[in-house]
Amino acid sequence: MTFRTPADDAHPYLRAANAGVRHHTRALTRTTPAAPADRVHLDVLHAHLTALHHLLDHLSETTRPPHPAAGRHLTTAHTLLWQATAEIHLAFHLLPSSAAEGAEASACHPDRLPEGPPVLTICQRHLAAGHSIRRKTTPTDLRPHTTACVR
Repeated sequence: MTFRTPADDAHPYLRAANAGVRHHTRALTRTTPAAPADRVHLDVLHAHLTALHHLLDHLSETTRPPHPAAGRHLTTAHTLLWQATAEIHLAFHLLPSSAAEGAEASACHPDRLPEGPPVLTICQRHLAAGHSIRRKTTPTDLRPHTTACVR
């Protein structure tokens, strides 16, 4: 006898994460006036994208042997998600610091972030994710992705 999980119960944590993102988006659009992103917001968003990055990495690795074409598409999604994660990291450092002003405050020094050195800061998380992507991709793969519409 085999137990099969119903399709709607197969991935409850992903559904919960999606619901959380939708709820947050609705809450942001209801606030008047709309508040700009802050460092804490981008740190949490970066953590979410990094978790998705690791999930896509695992899915592409396990999908590629039995289904090479699907695995290549997942690998491409993995690379594009990394580019989005890198842009969030850069935006984090361009936002003003709450503790000090100037370029020194926004430089990438995990031990000197205004929030203090938590167990895993955005910079440490980004460096760890960057290490994993660089083991599996080439610099050419990481160049900015452009899409041309041909009709």
